[in-house]
Amino acid sequence: MSWPEVAGDPRFFARSGPHSVAAVARAAGAEPPGAELILTGIAPLQTAEPGDVSFLDNRKYAAALEATRAGAVLVRAEFAARVPPGTVALLTPEPYVAWASVAELFHPVPPPRPGVHPTAVVGADAKIDPSAEIGPLVVVGSGARVGARSRVGPSAVIGDGVVIGSDCRIGTHVTVTHALVGDRVTLFPGARIGQDGFGFAHMKEGFLSVPQLGRVVLEDDVEIGANTTVDRGSLHDTVIGAGSRLDNLVQIGHNVRVGRGCVIVALAGISGSTIVEDHVMIAGQAGMVGHIRIGRGARIGSQAGVMSDVGAGAEVVGSPAMPVKEFFRQIATLRRLARKDRKSSNKGPD
Repeated sequence: MSWPEVAGDPRFFARSGPHSVAAVARAAGAEPPGAELILTGIAPLQTAEPGDVSFLDNRKYAAALEATRAGAVLVRAEFAARVPPGTVALLTPEPYVAWASVAELFHPVPPPRPGVHPTAVVGADAKIDPSAEIGPLVVVGSGARVGARSRVGPSAVIGDGVVIGSDCRIGTHVTVTHALVGDRVTLFPGARIGQDGFGFAHMKEGFLSVPQLGRVVLEDDVEIGANTTVDRGSLHDTVIGAGSRLDNLVQIGHNVRVGRGCVIVALAGISGSTIVEDHVMIAGQAGMVGHIRIGRGARIGSQAGVMSDVGAGAEVVGSPAMPVKEFFRQIATLRRLARKDRKSSNKGPD
């Protein structure tokens, strides 16, 4: 069976509106339009109808802009002349940022439904704000706290003593133990926060697990993706700084400190006691050994193997990781040598 493409399917996403094009422009922070128009939804350029608002952020889709049937489109001023007749151009220097606000206008996050589901198990001394939502089969441990307007999804476990701040969203099957969670934190389904770190001592007889006695601290506005794991510290805390975003399937080892405003993409792994300073970007499948420092604003490329400190603002790729220019110089040299070797082989013996 085939299904037509629909942005914001009402079976899954709450919808508001319709909204005037002027209201959409205000939400986007765009220049006020001279036209009057009522918009009922959002859609990509290729499938938008006259009642939809769309956007262009990547110039390689300029042809789709010229062919769109959208009622309004968020674009930079340089693309205004390519907006087709009958479509209102909403001019903004950052169309994708504006699009995020417009999408939230039409599809706001539903507010929590205050109360504790009858199937939830809540410790007698746990403190749950009356405005919070505790879903089916949730476990809230002894001494735990859940703040105002926070939502805890089905089958999540909030361990003993855990603190969840205000306006948090805790997804289905999330477990949070040994952790202090700030305000406006989002944990997507299956995230594991605060489990034992990977610490053990070698013995002649085998291994002896080292007690992991630290915590996890998630500062305000952090997002943790689905099935991502953040181990608690061994003695120090594991910290994820304010505003940082971790993708799905990321591994954060014990005692790691991630700064503010960092982005860590899927399948990246950071070994214990590594320090990641503010505004670092770590691409998919990158790996870091333990006890190193990644400087402020550094960029770590996909599949990079980082084995030593990285300076502030540096861009590294490869394994072992090296500066981008050096990496591509080495690649170019290898290609030249390979071509030279093929030419020598093709000549054959004299």
